[in-house]
Amino acid sequence: MTSAPAACLIGWPVAHSRSPLIHRYWLKTLGIAGDYRAEAVAPEAVTAFVSTLRERGYVGANVTIPHKKRVLELAAPDGRARAVGAANTLWFEDDRLRATNTDVEGFIHNLDAAAPSWNSGGTALVLGAGGSSRAVIFGLLERGVRRVHVANRTLVRGVELAVLFGDRVEAIGWEDIDRVMPHADLLVNTTSLGMVGQPPLDIALDALPGNTVVADLVYAPLVTPLLAAARARDLRTADGLGMLLHQAVRGFSLWFGTTPRVTAELRALVEADLTKA
Repeated sequence: MTSAPAACLIGWPVAHSRSPLIHRYWLKTLGIAGDYRAEAVAPEAVTAFVSTLRERGYVGANVTIPHKKRVLELAAPDGRARAVGAANTLWFEDDRLRATNTDVEGFIHNLDAAAPSWNSGGTALVLGAGGSSRAVIFGLLERGVRRVHVANRTLVRGVELAVLFGDRVEAIGWEDIDRVMPHADLLVNTTSLGMVGQPPLDIALDALPGNTVVADLVYAPLVTPLLAAARARDLRTADGLGMLLHQAVRGFSLWFGTTPRVTAELRALVEADLTKA
């Protein structure tokens, strides 16, 4: 008798993750016999864990901090994972462990859902130059954004992304944000600024045009000061929780053979869990 398929989240730590809540909701509502578990795997143990993933009973896995770069060497990455320089999803195909990065479509699909007909041919201002920024920039360029300005306090990190992604990406200093804002069709915060326990994101939105869309990858708090300021100006917004939900879709499909939907009921479930004492 074949056991029910199971997937897991690999990270260090993982106790804070809402991924088990999301995937177990889909398993239950879709009537699929399976499971999704959180596995706390220390950095020194990740190679052994990933190499025995199938033996442990898993059909695939999500990968979070600090293992997203390491797993590129432990599985066969697709072009998206290689371009972003990190993987967050593993699955087996033709008996080979493969890796991809669903943060790209998680961001884009959430943007599509939250701000339909956003100006994909325009100009974007991306704050931050870390791994999340790479996924966002890749997705924006793939969707035809004409120009991406990357603002980072350490300019050299922004320059690295400009070199990586080509001449449609320009690195600017943090002090140049106000110069770019009047031309931005999309503003995206990929930093941890504004997150619970982190310093605030101290920028004014007065110079943004009235049709600009503002997105924040932070989802704790659900409404960040950046999103609150944007909504006070009646600008359209896309929050970090939406990205979290949308990035989970393809992994579930790869592991369990069914493409789930991001619904209002699922969002309410995760929101309640995020805000509970």
